[in-house]
Amino acid sequence: MQEENFGFIHEELDLKILILYVLRRLPSEVETDVLFDICASDGGVGYFPFSECLAELVKSGNVEETDFGYRITVKGSRNADTVESSLPYSVRSKVNRLLEPVAERLARDAMIQTNVLKTESGCEVELSVSDGVSNLISMK
Repeated sequence: MQEENFGFIHEELDLKILILYVLRRLPSEVETDVLFDICASDGGVGYFPFSECLAELVKSGNVEETDFGYRITVKGSRNADTVESSLPYSVRSKVNRLLEPVAERLARDAMIQTNVLKTESGCEVELSVSDGVSNLISMK
């Protein structure tokens, strides 16, 4: 029995474009599960095809994997700019609504920076908080 996909995203290329579309609108890297949840909102995206497309985008240099998740590269952003208008308007609208709280959280999280450095006598902890323009406070 064949599984029916009710969403607009059915082809591998469409899914890759959707992933690039999402990553292009986020201020920093995003966790895999959050990226999948946003992409799966169309209803036609499964986890395994998503994982395969994401891996191919990393391999081709369009997406970069970091310790904290995934982010779009300059190459990926350039490619997304060229093709993302091919996504159906309804998909883009739904994704944009889902992206708002995620983008706000990532931007807020980026304003708090921490770092732990191991030293001979123990460790040093650094904390800085910014308002998005300049540091408000920095402690070491």
